[in-house]
Amino acid sequence: MAFENYTIKDIAKALNLSPSTVSRALRDSYEISAETKKIVLAYAEKMNYRANPIARSLKERKSYSIGIIVSEIANNFFSQVIDGIESIAYAKNYQVVISQTHESADRERLNVEHLYGRSTDGLLMALSAETSDVRYLESLIEKGFPIVFFDRVPAQIPAHRVIADNKQGGYDAVHYLAQRGCKRVAHLTGARTLSITKERLEGYQMGLQAHALDMDDALVKYCQYGGLQHGELQQAVTELADTDYDGIFISGDKLTTGYLQVMHERYAAQIGQVAIAGFTNSKVVNIFSPTITAIRQPAFEMGQRAAELLIQQIEAKHSGVDFETVVLPTTMIENK
Repeated sequence: MAFENYTIKDIAKALNLSPSTVSRALRDSYEISAETKKIVLAYAEKMNYRANPIARSLKERKSYSIGIIVSEIANNFFSQVIDGIESIAYAKNYQVVISQTHESADRERLNVEHLYGRSTDGLLMALSAETSDVRYLESLIEKGFPIVFFDRVPAQIPAHRVIADNKQGGYDAVHYLAQRGCKRVAHLTGARTLSITKERLEGYQMGLQAHALDMDDALVKYCQYGGLQHGELQQAVTELADTDYDGIFISGDKLTTGYLQVMHERYAAQIGQVAIAGFTNSKVVNIFSPTITAIRQPAFEMGQRAAELLIQQIEAKHSGVDFETVVLPTTMIENK
């Protein structure tokens, strides 16, 4: 029998089970035993069974699709988060729809409204650099629309959050630089309003204090668009060139690679004089020149956990949810 015509009823008849039992087993329901799930899934795979998403959505009044909103898909970190989300979503028979904000609050809102209007079952999102007013998101959550935030998260909205331990990552970066003998550690970071900016700045300050290093505001440079605009990076690096810094902690992928680009363009003679530690999930960080000690986030795991929380919320039988903030550890990879 051709797989496109093979139905849950066919599987149920072949295995002498009820259609509802097969349906629940295919959805990994807690109501079905592990042994029964194993038998059903093995038989479904053998027969190349594929769920009919249209029939399923009409029956259950769900689209079985979830939206993902990030600033830029090409960003190493976000692409790895998306991989993690997809690994969970597809295993649960959910499709994903991905959109980018390019750090625009207006585009972010348009994306949210579009995905909500297209009846996606929920959203996974990291806030844009421009976002300051999140009342419209809070309104959607109050209506019962599931949203899970990751990486860049709002402070007050009642929702699940999945983040990295940004403060510890910032502290570890400064600790490493101080141990290398750095006395004036600069900090290149993103938009002031973002949660990751605030947390990594706090870790930077903790590191300075732990090593009795001075906190100099002139050594902290903010890039509103996090490296997407080359001009803001050029200005920040040029201003830092006048501060006589000997180490730098950089708080993001685009900022890290952008900093190196500007240094090669304008300050090639000084490029080996500054020790660098930065947040980056680049898979080729070991070939960066000069070398960079990387603070790496568990991006894939972050995506998986966020997707799990969202799908649990979508499939919950009750409206009350105990929201949690999941904090995942960062790791430091020293490249000598």
